Amino acid sequence: MDDRKRDKPRHLGRGLQSLLGPIISGSGETNRGGVGLADAHNFPLDNELRDSLREIPVGEISPNPYQARTVWNDQELLELAESIRANGVIQPIIVRPAGAGYQLIAGERRFRAAQLASLETIPALVRGATDEQLHEWALVENIHRADLNPVERARAYQSYIGTFSLTQAEAAQRLGEDRSVVANYLRILDLPDEIKQMLMDGQITMGHARAILALPTDEVRRKLANRAMAGRLSVREVERLVRRYLTESGRTKPTVPSKPAHIVDLERKLSSQLGTRVSIETRRNGQRGRIIIEFYSLDEFDGIAEKMGVSCGQEV
Repeated sequence: MDDRKRDKPRHLGRGLQSLLGPIISGSGETNRGGVGLADAHNFPLDNELRDSLREIPVGEISPNPYQARTVWNDQELLELAESIRANGVIQPIIVRPAGAGYQLIAGERRFRAAQLASLETIPALVRGATDEQLHEWALVENIHRADLNPVERARAYQSYIGTFSLTQAEAAQRLGEDRSVVANYLRILDLPDEIKQMLMDGQITMGHARAILALPTDEVRRKLANRAMAGRLSVREVERLVRRYLTESGRTKPTVPSKPAHIVDLERKLSSQLGTRVSIETRRNGQRGRIIIEFYSLDEFDGIAEKMGVSCGQEV
């Protein structure tokens, strides 16, 4: 693997780091544990950041309309609420002014738990944010804390791209993601609803879903997804079943004249070199034809292109 790709830093997304800002103790060391109102004097000498920390009535805060999460673990929220009752809110939420009150930017778990704990007020950083920033920061916060299930994440990408008329490449750049990651998540939205529900419930993984997407029909996809779930098949086992199905279904096609031995040998060499199935079709006595290179996921496509020395900066 290219060292530059392996060492590529993960981003928080455009603007999110400046939104959160550094919180530094009096000794100059970064405080990674959050801060309460009593610690306001430990903020860096940034008057705007220091003055933005307030105790805000919980009832004056409305949720983030762009919150990507749709599934919340009730037990985890109850446990967080109990912790808040015992210790208070250690890390402030982030809000923006909205009408006569405030709108949540980040920290919805803490906000929901504070409501469950019947708190009257909650510590919050008040920051300015446009609708576009609100949408972007809510998505980035969840992605980089791994709070979203694959379908939520895919729908969040779809909403972000559609709301701001972005290409997949533009969205990936602004969110600090590889384009192939965004594209792979968007592809799972093409799966039948039953399979998407399996993903949301954790009965199959993103790896299973990406393999199943290579199958040609929803009926076949459902059958394999149910088999994978019932048999607890690994991703590699599902990938093998997909390849076998595609190979066998290809054999049922009308027979064609056998290929010359040198063409078969060339197909074999190309397949070995690229790590995927390659077929060569010729016509006009071998003077013209085409080479078909198969791939079963966007990651595999990127790997093939890299072997061929092709840059994949644009969408497939």
